[in-house]
Parts: sequence; structure tokens; C-alpha cells
Amino acid sequence: MENGFVDCHCHMSAREFEEDLEDVIKRAREAGIKTLVAVTEEVGEFARVLQLQDSYPDLVVPCFGIHPLQASGGPEQRSVKPQDLDAALPQFYDHRERLVAIGEIGLDFTPWCAPTQQDRDDQMNVFIKQLNIAKELDLPVNVHSRSAAKVTIETMRQQGISRALLHNFAGKPSVALEGVKAGYLFSFPPAVCSSQQRNKLIKQIPLEHICLETDSPALGPEKHMRNEPSNITLPCRYIADVKGLSPQTVQLVTAQNAYRLFPKANRGTQ
Repeated sequence: MENGFVDCHCHMSAREFEEDLEDVIKRAREAGIKTLVAVTEEVGEFARVLQLQDSYPDLVVPCFGIHPLQASGGPEQRSVKPQDLDAALPQFYDHRERLVAIGEIGLDFTPWCAPTQQDRDDQMNVFIKQLNIAKELDLPVNVHSRSAAKVTIETMRQQGISRALLHNFAGKPSVALEGVKAGYLFSFPPAVCSSQQRNKLIKQIPLEHICLETDSPALGPEKHMRNEPSNITLPCRYIADVKGLSPQTVQLVTAQNAYRLFPKANRGTQ
């Protein structure tokens, strides 16, 4: 298992993959991916993620989570409400044996996404409830934080969360190091390759706290073009360059980190 990539955060249930999923999966395998950690944003995706695991049991592992923003990035996108979680609650428990993490959950305080204090309060309510589910089910969390890095990490620490992945993290290095102290991991997608500001961040986070992700179909190497898991090699090479390491070392250590964080995702142990 050590000789492959783990995509720690991707949206394989996204509509963008409906037309050519078989080809996308084939390219992922050819790129050397051994595990796709498939997150959800809304309750409507839960069944689809389980179907994907049924179709590709050696590759896809499911997470359930309610994202801080609803309507999947469309024009109707809005901040999450507590009732968005209600329909999901029984499913976390019904499928607990199959889940490798709770995610994608978190906070998004971007002003146009959460313009009011009520929006931010609702997001916090939904986030904390899902952190509690993760603790109850003894699962790690797969976390989104945008314009809310410090409060996200502080909230997880206050709630006693010890196992977390902060995906596509773009907070300050000093905030990231607070997460490192708490034992959290950080993952970076292909889009990071064109972001100079992440160099400093990646330099300061120890490799033992870094994972790879694609966030497919978003955050690819080119804006406005569909991303897919086979692009996992791009952040691997980028992190290797920034840290002065070989891509093989980054691939190996990030995969080990991923399986340490998501032990149920390691098919080699089952």
C-alpha cells in the first residue's frame, strides 16, 4: 500500500464525473492512486458515495458530511442551516461501519457566503454537531475552513478533536502551526502550484503533517477546467520542490500520513 497515492479529499459523487467516470477512475489508477477519500457536501450525495464504493471497493472510501455552504457552489449557494443536518443524522449512524471520516464539514465565513452573524452561528452549530458525531463514532474529520482558519482550529481543539484533516488550507503559517501542535494534518490540491503564498506555509508545516488531495472536480491546475484525481502528482511534485525532497519521499510519507489519519481507508489492513 505504501507505493501509491492517497487522494485525501475529492468529490467523486459530483455531477461533473457522471459522463465519463470509468475513464476518470482508469486514469486515477494509472497515476498510481490507491485510495480515493470521497467526501460529500449535502445529504443527497450520501447514497451516491456508497454506490461508488460498491462499484470500486478497492479504491473509493466514503465520508459523510454537511458542508458549511449548500447548493454545491451554484448560483443558489447559501450558508448551511441546522435543518440541513437533520435529514442526514440517521444516515451517519446507519452507515457508520462504512465511513472512514466525517466530512466535508467546517466553517466558511467568506463575507458574501455568510453575510450575517446568524449565518455564522448556524454554521458553527452544524459544525459542532458533526464534530460530536465524529467523536461518538470514533472517526476523524475532513474539514473545510475559508476565512475562518483560526476559529476552525480553536473550535476543534475546544471540542476535543484529535484527528483532523484541514483541506486546501490557506490560513497563516502561525495558525497552521497551532493545528500541527494539536496533531492535525493539512492537504493541498493541484491549484496550490500556482499560489506563491502557499510556499511559506508548506515550508513551515512538517511533512509528517501533510497529505495530498485534488478536491476534484475543483481546484485543478487550471481555473475553470475540471480537475480529476490523476492530477494528484502535481501537488506531490510541488511540495517536493518547496521542501527540497524527492517526489517519491513526499508520495510515500503523505500516503503513510493519510492511512494513519484514516485507518479504515487502508485496505491493506482489512
